[in-house]
Amino acid sequence: MSAAGYHQLHCGDSMITSRLNSSEVSFKVLAYSLTGIFALVALYPIVYAFSASISGKMAYEFGEVVLLPRDVNFEVYGFLLNNKTFWLSYINTLYYTVFGTAWSMLISSCGAYALSKKKLLFRRQFNLFIVFTMWFSAGIIPTYLNYYHMGVDNRWGFVFAFGIQAFNIILLRSYFETIPSEIDEAATIDGANEFQVLSKIYFPMSKPAIITVSLFYATNRWNGYFWANLLLRDEADAPLQVTMRRLIEHYSQFADNSPVELPFATDSYMFAILVCSIIPVLIIYPFIQKYFARGTNLGGVKG
Repeated sequence: MSAAGYHQLHCGDSMITSRLNSSEVSFKVLAYSLTGIFALVALYPIVYAFSASISGKMAYEFGEVVLLPRDVNFEVYGFLLNNKTFWLSYINTLYYTVFGTAWSMLISSCGAYALSKKKLLFRRQFNLFIVFTMWFSAGIIPTYLNYYHMGVDNRWGFVFAFGIQAFNIILLRSYFETIPSEIDEAATIDGANEFQVLSKIYFPMSKPAIITVSLFYATNRWNGYFWANLLLRDEADAPLQVTMRRLIEHYSQFADNSPVELPFATDSYMFAILVCSIIPVLIIYPFIQKYFARGTNLGGVKG
């Protein structure tokens, strides 16, 4: 190749590289810009809820609260702090979340561990049976009648009845299948039983998937409203979401019929309840976000 041809080819490669670099920079700028916009859109309701909860009654009712609070007043939180029903439901929700997640992870991890073993008898049929429950369900009415006749109307019944989800078992099973079988065989040769292999090998090596599925279960327990509202008969057993709905309804009636004008708006009370309900989630989620992303990506590679 002549010097002129080599120079022309080299210039062509440089132009292509330059175009690729400029395209990559443009893509990153666009991606980061859109991500920032979405983050602001997602953050705005939380900031607005807190601002509305501590803003003065007149400022809120005249629409002066857009982002930052006006005429700051924390009396609504003092009013809510003295509401024993709210804090009892808060304790109930923590109870359902902690014990419910622990129970769900116990049976889900054991089931996923067994299904990840190729030597399991009728393994294919068991997997098909679990996936079948994701495709078809009995419906709300038959499910409700089933829970009703099983006596799912108290705290422990509610914890045990909603202990498992097919999608989470499949997610854990897929992650367990990525662990080399040689490690399992080496532990078995050294005398470890199945429970020791699961707890001392699979759990530590599957931390992202374990935390991800735990987050799924915990979020479902924390936000549980529909079945708790239908099944739990005693109001003392009601979780936070059910009590929030009842408090908002009753407080609206109380505020309308109150002989004394309250120093905060009715909506401020609702926003205060909302802010108090999401505090644990806002505190915990940043610490497990990295595991959540890794567990979702890696656990979903194999089907």
